[in-house]
Amino acid sequence: PRPNTPRADWIAMKDDYSLIREHIEAVVDGFDNFEERIQHPGGFVLPNPPRDARRFDTQSGKAHFTGNKLEFIKVPPGRLILQTLRSHDQYNTTIYGKDDRYRGIHGGRRVVLVNEADIVEMGFREGDLVHLVSEFHGTERRAENFRIVPYSTPKGCAAAYYPETNVLVPLDSVADTSGTPTSKSVVVRMERTQISL
Repeated sequence: PRPNTPRADWIAMKDDYSLIREHIEAVVDGFDNFEERIQHPGGFVLPNPPRDARRFDTQSGKAHFTGNKLEFIKVPPGRLILQTLRSHDQYNTTIYGKDDRYRGIHGGRRVVLVNEADIVEMGFREGDLVHLVSEFHGTERRAENFRIVPYSTPKGCAAAYYPETNVLVPLDSVADTSGTPTSKSVVVRMERTQISL
């Protein structure tokens, strides 16, 4: 913390969010007069050196661009590429509610968002319950009882919330450089359940 940063009184912060903003102002650049600025409709803009002054934190002071060869996942017929994502009422794996106003989902999180054409081609209907099964190097992982919701995902793709679908992410499938799990590109199939709505 910077000098003169107030100590955190967690109980008080629970009841007075202005105290949280006071702490943010004390430690994060660009949040000067936070309490006053937060009152303005539309919020406020944070400093951004590349945008504000064409300044880049590189040895040359210029932007450095790199290019990477595009790689495409080979997806077998009848499979989808699943990405895991957060709902509106979620912060990382902490879930605050069952609704996602961003995507129009209400009353539950065990949903899989699928392109309407894929739903029809695979012989399913909106609202069908399915098990999601991931396939990686001969190993299958299962997440059961997800409701199909038509959504404007690209054809061949699907999306579902985590942590409910964490079980589908292969532990030995990681990004080449960062080593992070491939949670945005899991090959899955949908299996019809015996449960009907």
